[in-house]
Amino acid sequence: MSGADPYAPQSGDRSYDVESYDLSLTYRVRTNRLDGVATIVGIARESLSSFALDLVGLRTGRVRMDGAPVRFAAGPRVLRVTPGRTIAPGERFAVEVTYGGAPAPRRSRWGTVGWEELTDGALVAGQPIGAPTWFPCNDRPDARARMRMEITVDDGYAVAATGVAGAIIRRGGRVTTTFTSDVPTATYLAAVHVGRYRTRPLAGSGDGVIPPVSVTAPPALTSAADRAFATVPDMLRLFDRLFGPYPQEACSLVVTADELEIPLEAQGLAVFGMNHLVPAAQRLVAHELAHQWFGNSVGLARWSDIWLNEGFACYAEWLWSEESGGTDVETCVAENYAGLVAKPRDLLLVDPGPDDMFDDRVYKRGAIALHAVRREVGDAAFFDLLRAWTAEHRHRLVTTDDFRRAVEAAGGGDAATVLSRWIDHRALPPRP
Repeated sequence: MSGADPYAPQSGDRSYDVESYDLSLTYRVRTNRLDGVATIVGIARESLSSFALDLVGLRTGRVRMDGAPVRFAAGPRVLRVTPGRTIAPGERFAVEVTYGGAPAPRRSRWGTVGWEELTDGALVAGQPIGAPTWFPCNDRPDARARMRMEITVDDGYAVAATGVAGAIIRRGGRVTTTFTSDVPTATYLAAVHVGRYRTRPLAGSGDGVIPPVSVTAPPALTSAADRAFATVPDMLRLFDRLFGPYPQEACSLVVTADELEIPLEAQGLAVFGMNHLVPAAQRLVAHELAHQWFGNSVGLARWSDIWLNEGFACYAEWLWSEESGGTDVETCVAENYAGLVAKPRDLLLVDPGPDDMFDDRVYKRGAIALHAVRREVGDAAFFDLLRAWTAEHRHRLVTTDDFRRAVEAAGGGDAATVLSRWIDHRALPPRP
């Protein structure tokens, strides 16, 4: 296997791309048992005598191609498939993997990530390398694909997942829901959440300007979720105005009955713990919604550019704070700049290194870098830049160099120089 990204060198195979995933999953909450059949359509980038799928902690039962069994070798992290013939460059191929076991998070330098068993259900925390804990995949941030998931659970449980929910079928004491995502989705942004949930539309959403928003939560938390997410329509209207139209097929908010350390975004979806249903967590709601533009639509070609996800989402927190009558953006910048002054100044934003890719300085310094560009080019040009950025790169991959070019086009060489001071050097520039 040829690792696709130096930040996650043991993940992904660059010899092929994936066009689509079709997953048929059955999950038993009581025994934490997952059984799946994954059909993966790939396109060879080079001549393939074998190829690798990432799969962690689950047992492979059978692999088929062209309707016939093929040889495979399953290791602790990788399932290597050897077709009966060589696949030519540019050729499309389909592989079907039958697998199962007791899914669990995998250990990584960023903590445990992946499929996580809850008190009475399960969730997926996929970023950055958690996807292989529940389905075989080419786990690269730049290998986006369409997805279809058919998920079966015991009656009494409900599922929220990446994609647009289809019909719900109840049969033999089980419930099956199908989710379809026709937008290209990174493996780390695919998610499944299972619990004793009820799904309701969020009041004030789906007015033609902003999308319908669904809230999936335990019935006992319905009122608390309604209060916590009451401002979501206004957040979406603000982001529609500043960033452009909502770019996803779905907008789903999930609340678990468990407390979670942090909320987490997925494609068209975000999950929160019950502890996030408090006023102090409003900034986190804004942050996760903003990721639907920055990270989930405008996507990373490589992990080293993570500031393009987190810096933008952090800045969106500050924009919402000011819009909602809280702390204004200038004060947010000043307070967080003071925090950066007090921390080590050895981080290179354009390439923070895998150990620091989720360091708080990436978030805050990235957000202040955007504010510095805004101060250089002016409000009108800055928000024109953001709307053009999300429109031009809708559901596409970008790098920091792409954003440099966009900044230079919007504000000339001086604006590009301002951005460079913040992202290309470890020294902390003066506060904008």
